[in-house]
Amino acid sequence: MDVGNFLEEFAAAAAGRDFSRVDLGEVGGWPLLAFGKVTPGKPVVYISAGMHGDEPAGPEALRELLDAGEFDDRASWWLCPVLNPWGLTCGHRGNADGYDLNRDYLSRVTREVALHAAWLDSLAPPELFLSLHEDWETSGFYLYEINTSEKESFASSVIEAVRPEFPPEPGLLIDDHAVTGPGWIFHPADSDFPGDWPEAIYVAKRGCPLSFTFETPSVMVWESRVAAHVLATQRAIGCWVDAYCCQ
Repeated sequence: MDVGNFLEEFAAAAAGRDFSRVDLGEVGGWPLLAFGKVTPGKPVVYISAGMHGDEPAGPEALRELLDAGEFDDRASWWLCPVLNPWGLTCGHRGNADGYDLNRDYLSRVTREVALHAAWLDSLAPPELFLSLHEDWETSGFYLYEINTSEKESFASSVIEAVRPEFPPEPGLLIDDHAVTGPGWIFHPADSDFPGDWPEAIYVAKRGCPLSFTFETPSVMVWESRVAAHVLATQRAIGCWVDAYCCQ
């Protein structure tokens, strides 16, 4: 992935949609960027992508959603399209030192996560967090849900929205987790390994009541993977607005 070109195009598209750019710092010559469009009184949705360098469909989907005008006046928005610029450039899961960034949100030994988490710490917790990932071991779509609210889950609606591209990942066990329903892992707001916090656990610990981590099968066709993330994100935002914001 040409990360430099991607970030330039994303920044230009974001500016055209009235997003502000925030430079979190530099990692190995790459900028770590966030983009925000905050409207007073509107609940905040935070979306991240590009955590793992071998999972490029998420960043591309985020750009397509931005271009399509998905991030409108229904909410305030924070977007982090590329959290691992070196990894995406080189096609490696971890950063240049071999760390899996999505296990470092407690210790924060990596520069990428230290910069990113410090920025998140400066913000109020979002009301909805979406994390766009891929899984090389699967053939279908699945998601993790962390939900500490008292609202009914709409995970099954998100999974159905993606079905035109991918069926839900089959099986009663996905990624070593028992499923709540087809392609649906309902996860507590605690890490499987207490010393290794993923971003979703960290965001939940900060007080975000609802998050989804979307996983597309990275061995499948590129266009379908991007489309699946677009469909999942659109459905999740729509359901969230209906169920959480307008009641």
